[in-house]
Amino acid sequence: MKRRGTPVSDLQRAVVQALRFALPRTAIIHHCANEVTEAGPRGARRQAMLVGMGVHAGFADLVVLCEGRVLFLELKSVKGRLSPAQVAFRDAVRAQGFGWAMVRSLDDALGTLADHGFTTRIAPALRRPAP
Repeated sequence: MKRRGTPVSDLQRAVVQALRFALPRTAIIHHCANEVTEAGPRGARRQAMLVGMGVHAGFADLVVLCEGRVLFLELKSVKGRLSPAQVAFRDAVRAQGFGWAMVRSLDDALGTLADHGFTTRIAPALRRPAP
């Protein structure tokens, strides 16, 4: 049975699968479920509880830890934009010297690994500069 999802969740599953193949087995690829999608008071209570436990607004969709490198990946659809919280997170991460990238395709994800010095088992497609 085929899973139904959004374009971004489909992209995220494809990126995670590709990263697991491309990176060494010791690499850690992690997604932090950062929000509650349940509406109403129950969802609000759950979200407040998660914030108290350390959930951070704007946190990237994926964190890649490999061979002493840290890379945060924010996955977006072709027309998707960063929220103000995501912009603040990106800026804070970069200010601390960590890698951060917005990914809109599987080729973006693989190219981003190369851009940030990760050694992979596959060669990324040639990348065009962002407009």
